[in-house]
Amino acid sequence: MPELSRFFGIIIAIYYNDHGVPHFHAKYAGHRASFAISDLTQLEGELPRRATSLVLEWAFQHRAELLDNWNLARDGRPLHDIAPLE
Repeated sequence: MPELSRFFGIIIAIYYNDHGVPHFHAKYAGHRASFAISDLTQLEGELPRRATSLVLEWAFQHRAELLDNWNLARDGRPLHDIAPLE
C-alpha cells in the first residue's frame, strides 16, 4: 500500500492499480473509506465522524499534492509523502 501520510492513527494511501475518478483511501481503526480528490466527496466505505472530519480537513489542505500523486500512480512512478495534519 503506497502510504502518503499518517496522522492521529489515520493512514492515507493511493493505490497504483486504481481506476475511476481520482481518489484516495483512508484507514482508521479497522474502518476504510475512499474520497474523490476533486470535491472530497466520500465514494465508498465509512469512517467514524471525527476521523472523517480530520481526513477532509487534511485533504482540503493538500488537494493539489493528492492529485499530483494520483497522476504519478497512474504512470507507475514513485509517490511523494504528504505532511500530516498537525
